[in-house]
Amino acid sequence: MRSPRLPRRLILSLAMALGLATMSTGLAQSAPTPVTTAAEQSAGTTAAAAVTFSDEFDGAAGSAVNGAKWQIETGDNVNNHERQYYTAGNRNAVLDGQGHLVITARKENPGNYQCWYGRCEYTSARLNTSGKFSTTYGRVEARMKIPRGQGIWPAFWMLGSDIGSVGWPNSGEIDIMENVGFEPGTVHGTLHGPGYSGSGGIGAGYSLPGGQAFADAFHTFAVDWSPNAITWSVDGTVYQRRTPADLGGRQWVFDKPFFVILNLAVGGYWPGDPDGSTVFPQQLLVDYVRVSSDSGQPGGGGPITGLAGKCVDVAGGAVANGTAVQLYDCNGTAAQQWTVGADGTIRALGKCLDVASGGTADGTKVQLWDCNGSAAQQWATPAARDIVNPQADKCLDVSGGSSANSTRLQIWTCTGAANQKWTVTR
Repeated sequence: MRSPRLPRRLILSLAMALGLATMSTGLAQSAPTPVTTAAEQSAGTTAAAAVTFSDEFDGAAGSAVNGAKWQIETGDNVNNHERQYYTAGNRNAVLDGQGHLVITARKENPGNYQCWYGRCEYTSARLNTSGKFSTTYGRVEARMKIPRGQGIWPAFWMLGSDIGSVGWPNSGEIDIMENVGFEPGTVHGTLHGPGYSGSGGIGAGYSLPGGQAFADAFHTFAVDWSPNAITWSVDGTVYQRRTPADLGGRQWVFDKPFFVILNLAVGGYWPGDPDGSTVFPQQLLVDYVRVSSDSGQPGGGGPITGLAGKCVDVAGGAVANGTAVQLYDCNGTAAQQWTVGADGTIRALGKCLDVASGGTADGTKVQLWDCNGSAAQQWATPAARDIVNPQADKCLDVSGGSSANSTRLQIWTCTGAANQKWTVTR
């Protein structure tokens, strides 16, 4: 169980808070729109979800981060009783020339920095995309190698872009990855909002098997975020999914623009302070940060056409789990608007194309179901125009090869027949 902690990570300085307040209105109106090229449209297959933000941290060793993408926060943080001072420039956040951002926490105070407890004992860095990039929905991910040690607290997270006007926790907070040094093999994903903030946040932890430590290798931390649903994964393994139903009637504040934050804290209520076992410096290595569009984006997607030019259709346009997916005359309704996501899902009406009960046998029906990251919802769309469920190694198939309206779709051993050929358009 997580240690209790007070409300966390508010803006570090008055200047930063004023800046966010000034920028919040513009951010709320400028969430990026995915772009599908004409070439992709004419190819008859759908490309991976559009990348709306990416930093691969390619640059000369010693360079600062790209100022067009990130701003550097400075100062201390009394809200969590963190003990570091976040510095400007490239002193604690720098490119290593090998495609990584390196955020370093040091036991030092070269600038005679003053913290809430007196003369600061440590320096580190915190950077965010506020005023430069925000997103509503999508896949938000980073590949990182985290540091280790008592009192070390790396985090990859997001705040609502309206924080300057509504404050925290009304702005909402999505913690994609947090690690506290006394749990070397566990990371946490958490939601904070009105009535469920601080130690009352809604979340879960994920632990590596066999006593492994996250500091020993790079790992990919991600959320897949759509209207009324957020799913967390580590290295592609989903470990929790949250919806408004998890909040006990409290307000869901996650259907609006959020910006991205990376930081490495030292000390605080939750991780505790460093002790004699903590080695400095400690480094958070970030290989990349990427955000891609998600099928949950309003207005996204297009028809999937197959046998006799008919469309993949959600029966009756219903959104209940288990709703049949069928072949039907194309009619342009939302029940026939599908998006192939970068996470391997095919989505309509905010839910996923799903193999019933995770079956792998010929004739297993497909249906609409809450997106949950399972293998039953993973699909490959090769150029041959098959739509394949890799777990079953079988193709999306029109039952009996019938082109009649309402014919159920299923999985079947791939034969190359016309009832297994599909065109995905946008």
